[in-house]
Amino acid sequence: MTITTQDSISTNSTHQIPLLKVKDVHTTFNIKQQGAYFWQKPATLKAVNGVSFELFAGETLGVVGESGCGKSTLARTIIGLIQADSGSIKFYDEEMVGASKKTMRIKRKDIQMIFQDPLASLNPRMTVGDIIAEPLRTYYPKMKKPEVQSEVRAIMKKVGLLSNQINRYPHEFSGGQCQRIGIARALILKPKIIICDEPVSALDVSIQAQVINLLQEVQQEMGLALIFIAHDLSVVKHIADRVLVMYLGHAVELGVDKAVYGNPTHPYTQALMSAVPLPDPIAERNKTIQLLEGDLPSPINPPSGCVFRTRCPIADAECAQIKPVLEGTLEHRVACLKNKVVAA
Repeated sequence: MTITTQDSISTNSTHQIPLLKVKDVHTTFNIKQQGAYFWQKPATLKAVNGVSFELFAGETLGVVGESGCGKSTLARTIIGLIQADSGSIKFYDEEMVGASKKTMRIKRKDIQMIFQDPLASLNPRMTVGDIIAEPLRTYYPKMKKPEVQSEVRAIMKKVGLLSNQINRYPHEFSGGQCQRIGIARALILKPKIIICDEPVSALDVSIQAQVINLLQEVQQEMGLALIFIAHDLSVVKHIADRVLVMYLGHAVELGVDKAVYGNPTHPYTQALMSAVPLPDPIAERNKTIQLLEGDLPSPINPPSGCVFRTRCPIADAECAQIKPVLEGTLEHRVACLKNKVVAA
């Protein structure tokens, strides 16, 4: 897989004003457990638990972690598809948590989303042209049909689709082409932020590279900020300027890509990084993979203190009593009582 690289974008808050501020966000679900009596209260599943970060114009924030860590829930909470229970999500310093439907409808124009399954996210009864034009018709109902068609054809060309495909249906396209349609739909309104929820996980490796390169090209051309969610840390390494590592709904490490990949500090991040394949076959054979022991705890009943302590090789009694918070430098922060980020 050949992916073009881009220079890391400075994220020093003294020089830039963040587009998006996420602070101490909590998102929970009420779950009716199997075998429970009808009078019993549903259990509370803590999907996102106190996550905070900032997103700047033109940068890419990679969000990584194993299945069930809350990545997709965080994305849907930011865009407003799921309501946060508490915390703050500010876009251009305007609060989105608890905002009215009218306000969210206006803001959603500037924050778009690309979904994981490219075919399932497209309406099979609509043509490609109608799918891409739908946001325009929603936000600009007075726009004339020729102008809409012109905008649709222009964005199709930008994402590598042919204009004569405008009247075809999603089932006539490959997975990679369907994802390009999803990208075109997200770009048609010229948003400020695009949230990519595992956009390449369902694609072949060669197609993954094409989609990643396309996202980087349109980001540089349009000045977009991206939140890129993925399982594949090697893909995130190529596209992300900063990396947020999540475990069981918590942010356990956050930093610029060189800091997180060059000096992973949290034991969970170290385990994830040890599993990333190396291009050098000798180094790949000689490396030590840090296997995590035990199963992922239930988000309904998470461990006390540090949520990672039940699988952590360096945890002790203190880790069961104290909940760590992200601490460190502007470029690298970690939530661990034992491993700390040391300022240079």
